[in-house]
Amino acid sequence: MKSKWHMPHPATMFLLLTGVVVFLSWICDVYGLQVVHPQTGEEIRVQNLLSPEGVRWWLKHVITNFTGFAPVGMVIVAMFGFGLAEHSGMTAAFIRRKSGAPFRKDAVLVSVILLGLISNVVGDAGYVIMLSIAATLFHAAGLHPVAGIITAYVSVACGYSANVFIGTLDPLLSGITQEAAYISGMDMSSYGPLSNYYFMAVSTFLLLGIIYLITRRSLLPALGAYQGEVKFEGYRKLTRKERRALLLAVVVGLGYLLLILLSTFSSWGILRGVNGGLVRSPFLVGILFLLSLGVGLMGTVYGFSSGRYRSDSDVVEGLAQPMKMLGVYFVIAFFAAQLFACLEYTQLDQCLSIVGADLLSAAELPAIGILILFILFTATINLIIPSASTKWAFMAFIFIPVLGRVGVAPEVVQCAFRIGDSATNAVTPFLFYVPLVLTCMQQYDKESTYGTLLRYTWKYSLIILLVWSLLFIGWYLPGIPLGL
Repeated sequence: MKSKWHMPHPATMFLLLTGVVVFLSWICDVYGLQVVHPQTGEEIRVQNLLSPEGVRWWLKHVITNFTGFAPVGMVIVAMFGFGLAEHSGMTAAFIRRKSGAPFRKDAVLVSVILLGLISNVVGDAGYVIMLSIAATLFHAAGLHPVAGIITAYVSVACGYSANVFIGTLDPLLSGITQEAAYISGMDMSSYGPLSNYYFMAVSTFLLLGIIYLITRRSLLPALGAYQGEVKFEGYRKLTRKERRALLLAVVVGLGYLLLILLSTFSSWGILRGVNGGLVRSPFLVGILFLLSLGVGLMGTVYGFSSGRYRSDSDVVEGLAQPMKMLGVYFVIAFFAAQLFACLEYTQLDQCLSIVGADLLSAAELPAIGILILFILFTATINLIIPSASTKWAFMAFIFIPVLGRVGVAPEVVQCAFRIGDSATNAVTPFLFYVPLVLTCMQQYDKESTYGTLLRYTWKYSLIILLVWSLLFIGWYLPGIPLGL
């Protein structure tokens, strides 16, 4: 798969983007760009990275920028468990369990998309877990593994708000919405975590259909058959010992799952929050580690039961095996971490976003016109500030009062925000997990760059933004309730 987009290496791209941020911080500082935060009233001014203070800040934090880069720790923790499962042979055994019958392509495709869409139940863990699993499943089904990575990435990123379950984002956004409504003097009775549930549940199946059609008709034909160096060992029949080991691993996994569920949902559950809820509870905060531990435990049991492992040294080797493949990821992540840290330090993203929001809120248009522009504005701002909570923390206090004056309820504004916030996640280089996506792609195609990723994801983002917005318009105009 050779890309016609002559893009630099992902690490170089993040370095160049950091240079752009440094230059813009200098220009904005020269012209004195400053704004007022709509919630706190705090004056925000762009901080110049080329000033003596900026240089001193960068030199003091260049190492902690990298070590504090959250996705690095998440990737390492996930790789321990899932890498051990692969090294022990358990992953291959699951694929081969059908005794020679390959996976159906449509079943694999739908499963990957659906799992990606509902993965926001556990926050950002979907980005870390789904990519390698999707690549393996696509490869096993005779599809291009890079197509699996892109499909999983788009499903998690563009569907980050859509779900048939309550995700971690719902209570987070609704809390900000309640505060903005309270400050604006509005009724706060209908702004809970379920205020957008009906719309987002329907949106899950809409996005499932969109991503499936684009992948089937565009992505898979464009990538073609995989001719790379990574080979799939085929569907060799499991031996009796391997079947017994796999069964034992599944039993241990189910026992572990039962223990976690009891520790979370029973009356004595120690994994619930101090107030008895799940928001910011040890269960949700530590979900990635819990998943990795469970999968790693199953892999260990399978390894010893199948005869692959004979001592703890074999287990340690299994834990270390994935780390050997993460060298390129660490290089990319280092430069990406500097970019994100510099952007946060300069406050350039907040200043530009608040300036744009102020200009948009001043537009004299009907409610539906402002809502459409609001979705497009959110989708644009999402290219430089992918964090939903960061954007909503100031946009809610601007647009909820403005749209409230023309009769638009806060939960409607929140719903419109979530469409724009999710649709363009797949095309922004500022998403924390882009380095991981590029690293996974390069395992199957060394020539993969951000240009390669953008070449295949822009169509998803554009069509999802358009169709999802049309669904919102068709839902809003008749006055259909968005949720509970």
